[in-house]
Amino acid sequence: MTQKLTILFDLDGTLVDTAPDLMTAHNYVMNKFGYSSKSMNEIRNLVGKGAAVMIGRSLWGSAKKEMSKITDPKIKDEMIKEFLNFYGKNIVKDSKLINGVYEFLTWAKKNNISMGVCTNKQEHLAVDLLKKIKIYDFFEYVAGRNTFEYYKPDPRHLTSTIEIMNGNIKKSLMIGDSENDADAAKAAGIPMILLENGYTDKKVEQINHDYLIKDFVGIEKIINKFLDV
Repeated sequence: MTQKLTILFDLDGTLVDTAPDLMTAHNYVMNKFGYSSKSMNEIRNLVGKGAAVMIGRSLWGSAKKEMSKITDPKIKDEMIKEFLNFYGKNIVKDSKLINGVYEFLTWAKKNNISMGVCTNKQEHLAVDLLKKIKIYDFFEYVAGRNTFEYYKPDPRHLTSTIEIMNGNIKKSLMIGDSENDADAAKAAGIPMILLENGYTDKKVEQINHDYLIKDFVGIEKIINKFLDV
C-alpha cells in the first residue's frame, strides 16, 4: 500500500530532550581531562525548572565552545571516545520525550504515515536511545551520522533515507530543531517544521522553516494539510 506521507525526524531536541544526559557525559569527560565544566547541581536545577531555553542554548552552546578550545587531535579523539562510551552507558538517565511526541507518533502510525529518523548522532546510539525510551518501533528506518558517507546538513542524508523507505520526496516532511535540519530540508526541497528553543545557538528567525511549533501537542493540524494534498 502506498504511503500517504513520509515524515523524517531529528532526534536530539526534537523527539527527545537529551540535553541532561549529554551534559552529564560532557561534564564527566571535561572533568576527567582537566577542563572546566558546568556543575551537576547547576545543570540539575535548570532541568528541574524546565528551562528548555537555557539547556538548549546556553548549556549546549558552552559545551561546543569548550570542546572547540581543545586543539590536540589525539586528546580530542580520546575525549570523544570517552564521551561516547560514558554516554552510551547512561543514555536514558534523565532524557525525556518532548511533550506530545508519543501521542503524535501513535496518531501518525494509525494514519499510515511512514516515519524515519535522520540524526547526526551515531547510529548505534540513536537506535539504543529510541529502544530504551520505547519509541523505536514507530520508525521504519534510522539513519545516523555514520550510516552513510554524509550527514546533515547534506540533503542526501534525508533523500537517501526517503529512498530506502520507498517514500516520495514530494510527499515528505522534515521535523527538527536546528539549522542542520533546516538547511538539509531546504536543499532537498522538503517542507520544514521547526521546534522552538532547539539545541542551537541561532534564533528562530535565522533558521529556515515553513512551520514553527512549541512541541508536538496539536501538530496533527499541520500534518493534516499534507495528508489532504
